[in-house]
Amino acid sequence: MTSPILTPRTLLSLLPNASARKLFLMVLIIFVFWVVFMTSKDHTEFMFHLKNPIILRRWSIFKEFLPSEELQNTPSSVEADMAILEKLNQQIPPRPFLNHSSTTSAKHSTATILNPQRVYCIGDQLDVLLVAKDYFGHRKEYGGDFLRARMSSPALKAGASGKVTDFNNGTYLVSFTLFWEGRVSLSILLMHPSEGVSALWRARNQGYDRIIFTGQFLNGTAHVLTECGLSLNTSGELCQYLDARDHEAFYCLKLRGVPCEALTHMTTKNSDVSYLSLKEKLLFRRFNIGVEVVKNLAITVSPCKNKTESKKRKCQIGMETPFPSGYTLRGRWITSHCEQNEFREIKYINNCLARKLIYLMGDSTLRQWIYYLHQVVKTLKFFDHHGSGLFKTHILLDTERHTLVQWKKHSHPFVTQKLFSMKDDNYIPREIDQVAGDSGTAIVISFGQHFRPFPINIFIRRAINVKKAIERLFLRSPETKVIIKTENIREISENAELFSDFHGSIQNLIIRDVFRDLNVGIIDAWDMTIAYRSENVHPPDSVIESQIGMFLNYIC
Repeated sequence: MTSPILTPRTLLSLLPNASARKLFLMVLIIFVFWVVFMTSKDHTEFMFHLKNPIILRRWSIFKEFLPSEELQNTPSSVEADMAILEKLNQQIPPRPFLNHSSTTSAKHSTATILNPQRVYCIGDQLDVLLVAKDYFGHRKEYGGDFLRARMSSPALKAGASGKVTDFNNGTYLVSFTLFWEGRVSLSILLMHPSEGVSALWRARNQGYDRIIFTGQFLNGTAHVLTECGLSLNTSGELCQYLDARDHEAFYCLKLRGVPCEALTHMTTKNSDVSYLSLKEKLLFRRFNIGVEVVKNLAITVSPCKNKTESKKRKCQIGMETPFPSGYTLRGRWITSHCEQNEFREIKYINNCLARKLIYLMGDSTLRQWIYYLHQVVKTLKFFDHHGSGLFKTHILLDTERHTLVQWKKHSHPFVTQKLFSMKDDNYIPREIDQVAGDSGTAIVISFGQHFRPFPINIFIRRAINVKKAIERLFLRSPETKVIIKTENIREISENAELFSDFHGSIQNLIIRDVFRDLNVGIIDAWDMTIAYRSENVHPPDSVIESQIGMFLNYIC
């Protein structure tokens, strides 16, 4: 005897009444929909989010920035952000903080030269083992201290960074490449103990309200002010300035009767908000920042003529940049990994700049370039761009040589007490999209200093968006030259929670990670300013000259 075949029609005939039949049909439709969904391409994305609730929590951050209808295409971007953030969280885990005495002490920590030599030669590597100890003299059992290493010969105006390797057990290997001969002093500074680093990382990612933005709107002939920011905790109506493609956003509290499009200027100031405890704040007093670990540690380096030096390739875009990437000697920067041309005479600079369109995009550390070029290259004249103040668009022209140099500031967040215009404000990716590009076009990008007071996701998002814009540029004009200038170190007397170089070091890691696969040039301003010992957000002309020298090597 064979069993009857169960078809939908047969099943319906077995149901006792119309209500039961309707319920069956509804269940059947839901089942069919589920099967179709599970076989679609969106199914894997859905299941990924289902199995990874941390991404859903992170997703809520971006919901603050964009209305729901703009969120449809963002999961892949959020996943890219999360990959970087997760890597950083592994590098900066939470550290216990019982009291100040349990933190790393520069005075009690020890530094010992490994395998000391009777004779040190130019080109040798000198390794120092640093053992971190607390104020009781106990060895630390974990790493994470923020250290800065440098070697120098003041009489030679020579300096170079040291490379720090963290073994995550309280010991560190500090490596110095011996670039020049003579008496060399070694320096290792404890910038922040690991407990302070952990506190800075937690505090940074806790809120957006350490900087107060004030927007100026034009209401008829009068100027009116309102609160603005990357995120506003208010139930009031907001002006939303959204970049739907790149998922960037900025807000202002809407003024009654004033259109959102009437925003003309902006200014900022530091707020009194802090996410550090009173105990943690003690770690960031000036006497606890940048404390010397090494005392009177010095060696003498000999030329050792028998050593042969391999021939280096000319400096060019796309080269991997090591750390340290060079050193200073007699006040001039010398690259360690490639052969650089000297641009000391003005005729060589003019020849290099001829028929070049140069776009400087970023912060005031790039604006310094345009001032320096105007000072050195007398044929470059400022063109009045009808703006006002330091942060207007700056343009230099040499009409005979067909040279243009332009500086334009990056968009939000831009932190300064001075009033700046919002009338032609644009994110760097949008500016890159407007560049036609060719073999005579060069773009230099630098941003980071203004991002330090804000959660790291803002910086990650901007870096990824800039990368995508460069990729679009290379599709239409692959011969265009793009150079990334990293952040430089700055004053250690500033508010550490907002502007510590620890924040800058993390952002430099992100930049190197995001742009590592692109055919771009790197100017390592971080390395340069440590070598020069320039602890100023706006480095002196000697540093700017070295940066521009590297730039000229990349484009000529």
